[in-house]
Amino acid sequence: MRWCSEVISVSGSHPPLAPVFTVACFSNNRSSVVLQFQRPFIKFNKSFCSFSLRQRKLLAVQAQLPSSSRGDYFDFVVINFYHFVFIKDPRAEVVKHLSFLHLEDLDIKGRVYLSEQGINAQYSGPSKDALAYVNWLKEDNRFSDIMVQMSPSEKGHSFPTLKLRYKPSLVQFDGGISHLPLLDPSMRAIPLAPSEWRGRLAAINKNDLTSKDYPNRNYVLLDVRNGYEWDIGHFCGAQRPNVDCFRSTSFGLTKEQITASDPLSNVDKEKAIILMYCTGGIRCDVYSTMLRQQGFQNLYTLKGGVSHYLKSEGPAEWVGNLFVFDSRLSLPPPVYYAWATAEAEATPVSGDDRFAKCYICNMQVSELRHRNCANLDCNLLFLCCRECAKDLSGCCCATCTTAPRLRPVLNGDQRYKKWHIYRDMDLQGKMKI
Repeated sequence: MRWCSEVISVSGSHPPLAPVFTVACFSNNRSSVVLQFQRPFIKFNKSFCSFSLRQRKLLAVQAQLPSSSRGDYFDFVVINFYHFVFIKDPRAEVVKHLSFLHLEDLDIKGRVYLSEQGINAQYSGPSKDALAYVNWLKEDNRFSDIMVQMSPSEKGHSFPTLKLRYKPSLVQFDGGISHLPLLDPSMRAIPLAPSEWRGRLAAINKNDLTSKDYPNRNYVLLDVRNGYEWDIGHFCGAQRPNVDCFRSTSFGLTKEQITASDPLSNVDKEKAIILMYCTGGIRCDVYSTMLRQQGFQNLYTLKGGVSHYLKSEGPAEWVGNLFVFDSRLSLPPPVYYAWATAEAEATPVSGDDRFAKCYICNMQVSELRHRNCANLDCNLLFLCCRECAKDLSGCCCATCTTAPRLRPVLNGDQRYKKWHIYRDMDLQGKMKI
């Protein structure tokens, strides 16, 4: 789609405090499309006030237009959503979804899991196809109110294949989650709107939570993600989770010993106020149910997770980028919030990035993006400075540099492919992929 002109106007029929901004878009010989926003979406600063082409397209996608007026605002997008609802026959539901995708010939790749407890989906596709699937799903009353989150995928699909299947547990956790009362909202944490979450964090971070003079020192900010996710971005004041995989998280669940790595190991379960956050929200909902069963009374989650927060509030109280579980790996906040300018978009690292250290030399990194160890049998996901990546040929340690199954060093934002791609190559030679 080619954007030829923009017209911004304020409707006089609305109250002065709630103007409607209208954008008219014209492309070739197509009819014009008019999008209306209930709040201003342009943020001016001292030196820059123009939109980049990509951010203008982002506004259109986030508006979630009806199918009759959708265009190719993005070539590809990534869509994420989950919803807890009882599904009597999830296997039959899987067949129904696959049939729809086949009949409509939709180009979708990613992970869509269904169980008796609901649905959890992350997938990519051309914007028209990706939105067609979720709009079809929302026609079902059981899924009509799902929160859909979208972000750009500039290099095409962010997932290699489509996995649409029945899974007893919508997220992986030791022992499973099918026995948890996830369908009972009272057993999950209370969701906070992004604006309320921002207000609470701002108040907390202005004070020393350990001070005896601070009346709200019982607040605990809990990052319910993996440590490597925290490494490239987190909310100010959040402790790095000593976890490599969500399925083994045990904060507040063990009684054998009190450890410094467990922020819930020595708190009053009746008085402590636990503020939990994760990428999209589902891990917090699941984990808060476990904590509720352990006796924690005051549990709150960030509604829609970090991605929804960044879209609504921007990077306030947040430092770094957001880790995502697809080929993009790391997304800067401007991808999410609609009023981002091209100036912000051009900034590779948002906020204070001094927390990000190289896994090998512990020096500050210039790019908030993980890489996998070149040793296929290690495949560790780690942050690395350019010097160490060059010196160790993309490996995480000297030992891995002598491993038998080494892959070539990747540059920029490339990702490794399956091993068979490299199997017949001369891996010790110089090559480009």
